[in-house]
Amino acid sequence: MVKLRSKYAEKQWNETFNLVRRCMDKSTSGFGLASNQPLLGCLEGLQKALNVTSLTAMATRLETIAKQKGLGSHQSPTEPTCYITSDMFYLEVLMEPSGEVLDVKVAHHGEAPVTCEELIKLLRLKNFEDFSKKLEGLSSLYHIHGDSETKIKTYLALQSLETDLMKMSRFPRPVVNTNPRIDAILHGRVGNLVPRREGNPMSIEYFITPYDQLEEQMMPGLSCYGNKVLVTVDGTIILHKLPVASLIEDSQQVENERASLFRGLDGAVSMDLPACFFLKFPEPFPILTSFIENIQRLTGISMAEELQYIPFYQLLTKAVLEQKHCTVDHLDQYFLVSLPDNHFHSYVLSQEASLHLKKPPEGALINKIPFSHPEQVPSILEILRHQSAYNTLIASCITVNRADKGFPASLHFEVNYLADSSFSVSFQHPLNDTLATVVVDVDNSRHITSKLYTTGAPDMSVNDYITKVLNRCMSIPVTMRAISRKAAQWNNVPPAITEAPILPSSTTPPPTCSYYVVSVPAPDSDAEVNIQTINPYPDALVNVSCMVSKQLLSAL
Repeated sequence: MVKLRSKYAEKQWNETFNLVRRCMDKSTSGFGLASNQPLLGCLEGLQKALNVTSLTAMATRLETIAKQKGLGSHQSPTEPTCYITSDMFYLEVLMEPSGEVLDVKVAHHGEAPVTCEELIKLLRLKNFEDFSKKLEGLSSLYHIHGDSETKIKTYLALQSLETDLMKMSRFPRPVVNTNPRIDAILHGRVGNLVPRREGNPMSIEYFITPYDQLEEQMMPGLSCYGNKVLVTVDGTIILHKLPVASLIEDSQQVENERASLFRGLDGAVSMDLPACFFLKFPEPFPILTSFIENIQRLTGISMAEELQYIPFYQLLTKAVLEQKHCTVDHLDQYFLVSLPDNHFHSYVLSQEASLHLKKPPEGALINKIPFSHPEQVPSILEILRHQSAYNTLIASCITVNRADKGFPASLHFEVNYLADSSFSVSFQHPLNDTLATVVVDVDNSRHITSKLYTTGAPDMSVNDYITKVLNRCMSIPVTMRAISRKAAQWNNVPPAITEAPILPSSTTPPPTCSYYVVSVPAPDSDAEVNIQTINPYPDALVNVSCMVSKQLLSAL
């Protein structure tokens, strides 16, 4: 370093700068990745700091990115084109002599090059970070152990899976929702399917909350994305029999979903490969142990060796609060939920086992679900929809605002696990000192039933009313508020209102709010439930001045 400083001490900065640029334009293919890693790191840092304003600079940057991803690269000797290559695919980047990108084409093994508009846009904007991520996504399609032949066969298996899923998405079925996308998400055999393109795996949206549905209706042009999984293939130690050709005949007429729609996995259409199909979650997904066991029985592939089981309400609480960038101090805190008309509920999720259970229900965070046949996908999605509906209901009680057990909320509620996807919500009856309990059974994502148990005789019309509200909003606080207000109406007694409590100084209320206001007919009416505006999961207490109009609030 001393010699370098003395050598260039008397030179002009522009001269030194031009020398560095010339060195940067030289290929780094001669460097050994192990022995020269510090030097390569310095070169990469310099390249990121320099503006790409020439053909040579663009080619050098692409070469560096390819090397970081373990890919090859070279320039065409006859035209301004740079190639990023692997055994299974290549990118062709066509440029002007000035370095301006004209076209980017992607060619997978055995397929013709296809122009990729998204990659063109990224390179023209010099957004090399996102371009690198797209390149990594392309490479991830071939993370398979074995030689090129094995990788080719595995890619054929992925293609055949994607083909059959696309065919299944076009099977005729009754239309339930007028919005085609929402209908596909909630009722489609394979959800809302988005084909693989430009380095992004095929994705499946399989569940969306009523909150997001209504927000999308109220704000045209806004797309609220629900729960989704990515369709991928990864290498495994164990061999799995995977299809390498479509198992659904194009000419086959489909009237309903049956296993006979698929051809058998004989030697002509399947192979034993060191790989497996996966449905991958963008974020870890909380799921009950019983649901995991159902998936494992369905696929015949175990997931237990890589999962850690803990009490489910503890698991879900941590997952929800982490998504809201909030930590869990201890698990017996009351979650404070603000509601219209200056009402406040406090909720506690019981961590104790019910009387008929030896221990609390457990669950785990899963990152991916392995499977080996396309016909397993619809059943897996139904299980995930079921779990998502259950999670949505319980998560509606979890907020970032917490208070001690003696906090002066309007009503206090305790949520207890009963069995599988059933739970109870216990509270003091709003009109007397007796205990009331609502038992909720989540039969599936489209059918949720509830029953109110009090000291009096059961009223089936009341149960129907509660069930309508719960299915429409999928929010425990909103449903409990509806019960309280309806009980007050039946007895001509105004519901109690508690003054807004003082929050801890660490809590910062949001500047705006909205509420899920559900209009439900009287118990003896056959009219439909109606939603007017929304926010079933309020996370902070808000001032009355930001509430919606009194006319909407009077709906409940």
